[in-house]
Amino acid sequence: MPTYRYNAMDQGGRTVAGTLEAESIELVRAKLSDLRYHILSIRESRGRAGLQDLLNGMQRVKLRDLVVFSRQFATMIDAGLSVVKCLDILQKQSRNPRLKEVIGQVKHDVAGGTSLTEAVQRHPRIFSSLYINMIRSAEAGGILDTVLDRLASFLEKEQETRNKIKSAMTYPAVVFVFALLMLIGLLFFVLPKFKTIFEAMGLQLPLSTRLMLNCSTYVRQYWYIAIVVLVGSAFFIRMAARTEKGRYALDAAKLRVPVFGDLLLKTAVSRFARTFGTLISSGVPVLRALEIVSDTAGNRVVSETVVRARISIKEGDKISTPLFGSRVFPVMVTQMIAVGEETGRLDQMLVKVANFYDEEVDSTLKALTSLIEPLMIVGLGLIVGFIAVSVISPIYSLVGSLGK
Repeated sequence: MPTYRYNAMDQGGRTVAGTLEAESIELVRAKLSDLRYHILSIRESRGRAGLQDLLNGMQRVKLRDLVVFSRQFATMIDAGLSVVKCLDILQKQSRNPRLKEVIGQVKHDVAGGTSLTEAVQRHPRIFSSLYINMIRSAEAGGILDTVLDRLASFLEKEQETRNKIKSAMTYPAVVFVFALLMLIGLLFFVLPKFKTIFEAMGLQLPLSTRLMLNCSTYVRQYWYIAIVVLVGSAFFIRMAARTEKGRYALDAAKLRVPVFGDLLLKTAVSRFARTFGTLISSGVPVLRALEIVSDTAGNRVVSETVVRARISIKEGDKISTPLFGSRVFPVMVTQMIAVGEETGRLDQMLVKVANFYDEEVDSTLKALTSLIEPLMIVGLGLIVGFIAVSVISPIYSLVGSLGK
């Protein structure tokens, strides 16, 4: 996702500079407008950030840290402690240096008379647009402890989904890397020695053996071509992802990949429903909630669908109507949203949709893992078997000729 550097002025007349990650410059403008900043300049960062930005980028705040922060913050607010006292305690016990520093700055701003919303929105790299808007609605409704608890639950679900995906992909990735290293070792070190032996014996080699030895020769002689192709492809994809059309085309292609595309769509739908439901239940207006959802969708196709839905809602349509017409969201999702609109329980329906698709993601991951593992083992076995037969066949022929 592109990173944009901005200079702006806050409501107090102070100059604010920083960076934001967003799909486009229009979304950056929307974020800064939501923070009530007067924009002075915005430009796309090309990776030449200052030393401080580099150090801050290295000190990342993990999702788990935000979950613990939000949950403990909610507990202390519910116990009757003041916001400043809560932040002071949270700063002292935080183990993440970057988060400790940010909490200290937020505490200083709140102690100086700034609202909690204005204090956290000065750190957009730590607190997302979703987080900031929920804090704003919590302060307006006087339900800060409830909203912080919802935020913690939301972030926990997000972390749980990410962990499931990572754990499901770990074993296939390890097997793939092992198979690749083994194949490279055979092509570069083992097969050349057999080629020397066979040439010294003057054997008439079978077709499979000749193909295998020629492949080894070409790989050792022209290995740099594979690196150039890989680097060139990665560079092309990266450059394409920097453009609106390129990013959309890449995300659309991801959704069309067999099995993986279905998994990505289910993950995006789950994130959409949970984010939208959490925002609605916390009192964030529908149009603003959809703007945040489109920014956090994680897939350009889904994001564009939500943006078009937001425009249609402005013109008086129901939420479910443009989503159904997009053909991106499953029919079950749009039907449950329609029922939620009619019954006035949209947030509850969205949570049910999110829970359902979380289970779907889990079952799809299990099915994907059970499919990938045997396929990789069979593929690895075929490769090793082909190489073994190709090497043994000439030796077997030689032994047979000597026996005669």
